[in-house]
Amino acid sequence: MKVVLIVLALTSGLWVAIEVLLRVLLGFGNPLIYIADAECGYLLAPNQRVRRLGNRIEINEYSMRTGSIAPTPTPETLRILLLGDSVANGGWWTDQTDTISEIMARQLSLQVQNLTSDSQSGAKVNYSDVEVLNASANSWGPRNQLAYAKRFGVFGAKVLVLLLNTDDLFASAPCAEVVGRDRSYPDRQPRSATLELLSRYLLPKVPARQLAPPAAESDVVGCNLEAIHQIQKIAVSANVKFLLALTPKRGEFGDSGSRDWEIKARERLAELVEREKITYIDFLPIFNCAANCAAQISTLYRDSIHLSPQGNQLVSKTISRQIVAVFLPKL
Repeated sequence: MKVVLIVLALTSGLWVAIEVLLRVLLGFGNPLIYIADAECGYLLAPNQRVRRLGNRIEINEYSMRTGSIAPTPTPETLRILLLGDSVANGGWWTDQTDTISEIMARQLSLQVQNLTSDSQSGAKVNYSDVEVLNASANSWGPRNQLAYAKRFGVFGAKVLVLLLNTDDLFASAPCAEVVGRDRSYPDRQPRSATLELLSRYLLPKVPARQLAPPAAESDVVGCNLEAIHQIQKIAVSANVKFLLALTPKRGEFGDSGSRDWEIKARERLAELVEREKITYIDFLPIFNCAANCAAQISTLYRDSIHLSPQGNQLVSKTISRQIVAVFLPKL
């Protein structure tokens, strides 16, 4: 009996030690929570602050990966609204200060302090502050982003930046079924950090077809292009400048390059950009110039889609320069 008690005590102590280690050092047991939404598919639950593998993640009252904000900015604040997916969001692998939006805010702050702009009253305004709002979520596509813009508006932004990845041109319609069923979109806190580690990273993943079978669409690219167009129209109707940016997948470089369907989708996007006269940044040639061999390309990515800190810096700098050069003289 004594041996059994000793074993139980040691086992319990080991479990407690593992639980504390996972929670304190790695941030398990406190994942970001999602809420299902009929139009957007899903949103990050408002007002969350967590740490994951040492990275700080903050979600504000509008489900943005941004600190708390006022509904409208002061006249001296240059506010940018960034709509995006996991590339813009940064996920658990990116600290709040290293997200594209935060880097853009710092870069723009250095560039616009000495610039002036006409306010609605006709008076000259010196921008003394810059805010880049990050409205994004993992696996969002243009139709999720459109639904968000319809729901919340543009928050008084001067510029709306839509940052997409090539894969987003093939994104499915918003779907709320994944929330609480797909382990990547939990709707409640796990019972313990150990159970979260086991269920999220060590046990087999539930096949996607069992979570939400994709609806048949004859032209998914066309649906997403129309969503991009509708986001542009929201910006135009709000008298907000619109900038579209597209990052490539890592597999689009090298000897193989973009696949036939990716090339066709990009061509259709280029036609939309030309027809609607959209300010557009295609990062495929920019990445090629920044890193002209496979070994150097790898420094811009952390996996096949998501960017490394160097990639985030390059994207942020390019978008910020475009905003200053093209839009600020007209704001």
